Amino acid sequence: MKLPDTLGHLTYCLNIHATQTYAEVMAALTGPAAEVKASVSPGDAFAIGLRFSGEALEELADPAKRAALKAALDEQNFQAVTVNGFPYGRFHGTRVKEEVYQPDWRSEERVRYTNALADLMAELASEGEMVSLSTVPGTFKPLAVGAEAVIAENILRSVAHLIALEAKTGVTIALAIEPEPACFLETIAETVAFFSAHLFSAAAAARVADLTGLGSEQAASALPRHLGLCYDVCHAAVEYEDPVASIAALRKAGIPVHKLQLSAALLIPSVTAGARAALVPYAEPTYLHQVIRRTPDGLKSEVDLPDALALGESTDGEEWRVHFHVPVFIRNLGAFSSTRDFLASILALHRQDPISPHLEIETYTWDVLPKDLRGATVAENIGRECAWVLGELTR
Repeated sequence: MKLPDTLGHLTYCLNIHATQTYAEVMAALTGPAAEVKASVSPGDAFAIGLRFSGEALEELADPAKRAALKAALDEQNFQAVTVNGFPYGRFHGTRVKEEVYQPDWRSEERVRYTNALADLMAELASEGEMVSLSTVPGTFKPLAVGAEAVIAENILRSVAHLIALEAKTGVTIALAIEPEPACFLETIAETVAFFSAHLFSAAAAARVADLTGLGSEQAASALPRHLGLCYDVCHAAVEYEDPVASIAALRKAGIPVHKLQLSAALLIPSVTAGARAALVPYAEPTYLHQVIRRTPDGLKSEVDLPDALALGESTDGEEWRVHFHVPVFIRNLGAFSSTRDFLASILALHRQDPISPHLEIETYTWDVLPKDLRGATVAENIGRECAWVLGELTR
């Protein structure tokens, strides 16, 4: 929905639902997404966070299906303002883990997929609109060694495509890179360094000028219009970022936040045997649940929750933050809590000085949460999350 004043659009991401195929996308739009809209924005347009897998995108090469998709969005009064271009493959009901990053930005397939998503969104959006397209933070960290130049080149090639697309359609697509634990771009400091050296440098502007035919100054000004961050609040909290300092660092570096993903992570203030036992149900086999541990020797990371749990009693007394998206309207999770206070701080900052035009709720874990946290239907839960966020933004 359109938020008051200059606070942008609030939406939620369709990756919460099964959207592997065209039929599943259409079912999500006319089913649970329509229910959410009816509960939170019944009389007005509702910005929707779309998601198309590689498979669904191939099906949408059919002009009839593209037309039917646009008609469904129009009928439901949905605005196509953002798309999640991070997960390419199946995202529910199977092992995802580190495969979620593939194909990554080392590959030609990631460039093709991203450009095709942008082409589709330019058709679905209105002329003059800005659309954010969130994407993988380069690659999974173990695969990133020596790949910086290739990753940067492929990202800049996609940016060149977005510049040409804007000239052709009047729709501005902004690629929003999403830092995540255990990835090539993980922290805000790493992100600022990579943008400064490889994406917003004079050499990057020269490369975009070569690819587009723009002058060097035009290319330099086009870069931040078409490239920036998806700031995932859950990921930042897991990394022990400081809300104020992290946003200030991005602004100082001139890196725009094209999308702000709203989510909360697990927080264990002091690990005990009881807390480790209570965490076992969260060590599920579908998604990667990275852990950052605060130890006497500083922050240490584990790629997945089972790895952290295997450390046993040696972790007693540590603080853990776990990349497991939990409902934003729940603060007390029994044996531990969540990073909702971090999210509240980010929303307070946004209320004072808007961070991003697109705010997207992304609790995609309803199917794998412990049963006592799943509550009512997913659509009702998303409605509750929207209500909580609205409450924070309209204080």
